[in-house]
Amino acid sequence: MITKSHVVPMLLEACPSFRSIWEEHNRYYGEEILYVVLDDFARHLMGLFQARKTEAFPLVARVIEQLHVEGKPYVREAATIGLLEGIQNAWGNNKVDPELFFPFLLPESARGWKSLNRFWSGENKTVGGGL
Repeated sequence: MITKSHVVPMLLEACPSFRSIWEEHNRYYGEEILYVVLDDFARHLMGLFQARKTEAFPLVARVIEQLHVEGKPYVREAATIGLLEGIQNAWGNNKVDPELFFPFLLPESARGWKSLNRFWSGENKTVGGGL
């Protein structure tokens, strides 16, 4: 099972360009605060997308899928609420259509993404309803 301590190393392996941002984050916060790191990562992905540097996106999508499929409950929740929702918010708040990331997602992650969309549209009262 994937635990919290595995998440950042997996993301760094899939997307090495995030390392300097993560190191900067770690310098200020000391201990790893996973949801903050995932928010930083979501914004980093947006920057890569805007720069048309999406080569790492398929690997990132595989990691996101692994977190959903093989993660402990906290990790699975963080993958949806922290990372997928972070992508939707960071991209949307910066006028980048977050749905442009959706095609990279694999089945479980795509279900989590759709669950978030249903939650925010009012169709579900909880995230994960219908996951």
